[in-house]
Amino acid sequence: MMNTIKKIWINIRRLSGDDAYERYLLQYAEYAQLGKNDHDHDNGQKPQPLSRQEFFKQWQDGKWKGIKRCC
Repeated sequence: MMNTIKKIWINIRRLSGDDAYERYLLQYAEYAQLGKNDHDHDNGQKPQPLSRQEFFKQWQDGKWKGIKRCC
């Protein structure tokens, strides 16, 4: 019963976008492990993942900027 409830909760979070930041961090970590994050910035440091606030700002901007209409 608990497994079913957990699976339902996971799907609700995914559909609503509530787990988007956690998925972003997982993808960021995988990308960094593959060595594709070896490009140093001008200051010689590796890029850091976006903060939760920066991530959601970019996510909302991408979702709502521009013309969004059906016709």
